[in-house]
Amino acid sequence: MLRQFFDYYRPWRGLFWLDFGCAVLSGLLELAFPLAVQAFIDRLLPSGDLPMTILAAIGLLLIYLINAGLMAVVIYWGHMLGINIETEMRRRAFEHLQRLSFSYFDRVRTGKLIARVTRDLEEIGEVAHHGPEDLFIAVMTFVGAFLLMLAIDLELALVTATIVPACIVIVTVYGGRMTRTWRDIYSRVAAFNVRLEENVGGIRVVQAFANEDHEKRLFEKDNTAYRNTKLAAYRVMAASSSLNYMGMRLIQVIVMVTGAIFVLNGSLSTGGFVAFLLLVGVFFRPLDKIAAVLEVYPRGIAGFRRYLELMQTVPDVADRPDAEPAPRLRGEVRFEGVRFDYGDDRPVIRDITLSIAAGETVAFVGPSGAGKTTLLSLLPRFYDPSAGRITVDGLDIQSLSLQSLRKQIGLVSQDVFLFGGTLRENIAYGRLDASEEEIRSAAEHAQLTGMIDRLPEGLDTVVGERGVTLSGGQKQRVAIARAFLKNPPILILDEATSALDSETERQIQLALTELSRHRTTLVIAHRLGTIRDADRIAVMDEGRIVEIGTDAELRSKAGRYARLSAA
Repeated sequence: MLRQFFDYYRPWRGLFWLDFGCAVLSGLLELAFPLAVQAFIDRLLPSGDLPMTILAAIGLLLIYLINAGLMAVVIYWGHMLGINIETEMRRRAFEHLQRLSFSYFDRVRTGKLIARVTRDLEEIGEVAHHGPEDLFIAVMTFVGAFLLMLAIDLELALVTATIVPACIVIVTVYGGRMTRTWRDIYSRVAAFNVRLEENVGGIRVVQAFANEDHEKRLFEKDNTAYRNTKLAAYRVMAASSSLNYMGMRLIQVIVMVTGAIFVLNGSLSTGGFVAFLLLVGVFFRPLDKIAAVLEVYPRGIAGFRRYLELMQTVPDVADRPDAEPAPRLRGEVRFEGVRFDYGDDRPVIRDITLSIAAGETVAFVGPSGAGKTTLLSLLPRFYDPSAGRITVDGLDIQSLSLQSLRKQIGLVSQDVFLFGGTLRENIAYGRLDASEEEIRSAAEHAQLTGMIDRLPEGLDTVVGERGVTLSGGQKQRVAIARAFLKNPPILILDEATSALDSETERQIQLALTELSRHRTTLVIAHRLGTIRDADRIAVMDEGRIVEIGTDAELRSKAGRYARLSAA
């Protein structure tokens, strides 16, 4: 895991060494200060040379000025290093999310994903800056201070060193507890985000059912769990910091008393005693820094583990190594012995074989849960069949690259998703390089012109998050406009007119008839009146096609379709 973590430093090696080098120099200057004080007291003061004393003070100020510059570099450029790594990780995480299959998003809740690409990566950025640098400087300062203390007085140095084993035990024990506790905190944050995201997204449902108090109770439960877990982390932190602090101060008092005795009996100079006391502070400062790192480190490592879990998730649906770009498709579709389940061994689609000619319109009807939407979701490879195969123009769709296949399939579903931008941006999502004229033409074909003309800002009207300012019918027409703009050879209409009033539905049906001309159209419908003119109608039940034929043929059989028509 550490090797994977350090791989992210490679693009920023120059920045890392700048930050690291300045931090090392700053640490060395910190070590030099106690020695300068010793020379000041033991040599300059007894000599009575005031000009030399002033000159030495000016030299010391210059050293402080250099050190201040080094610290500025470490703080600014070091954090830039951390932010660069955080940004790169976020970019990779987002790109990976775009490749993951529908089945992954079926399992994982949105709030948890948001936490992984925001809060988790912020903590990783802090570790990327402070982790390696602070640990190295702490060890260097720790060893350097101890060697200088040995040079000043061996006995005092050994007395000071007696606290080190206890500090190491405290750091090791409590550091492990902190790592586990912060992993729990991240889980709580994810649950917290899920609760908040669902409540805000579903606020209309909450208020419509007057369930505000119920939502408050659910939120309070997650909020309290998050609070308790975080308090547990702070208890560990408080115990660790208190024990470290008490141990260090105890040694400082012992050193102060012992050093005073050495000064009184003449075995240690006054300057050496003051320098030693300053070095004790320098000696213990790395332990404080290590404790601070151990506060950040568990959060960063917990976040990095969760990041790796995300990055190591393999998409269920992906391009094969030998996948090729799809040629311009005519739209001849064939399902050959297709079966599908959601990984629970309960078949949703059962041995469907069906041929659809290029340019043919085939409607799929049946009760809810019959498998209509699932079957057509296999064509653009939102999921892959458990058995059998699907071909387009004789080409196995798994031999084609996902992007080139999906670019030639249009989809208008009953669950319309609009982005929080303008009408123009939402329509243009069907083809991002579309011209203004093409966007307006698509809007006209989708019966949106009248609505656009009534809006003060026209196509530049902001539709709000998920299109909240538009009615259900208006949102559906925007989705239909996208399909017009995309102009694909294969079109899937999943209850495309379900949210429209009767008059608008008739208008849209004329537009959809025009859109369907010369292209393969697969229609899912509950309103049978909208699909009577389909070339064929397939009746589905429990994952199988139980009847197929034209409207007239199926009515004459007095079977499932006839019963649906009569209902």
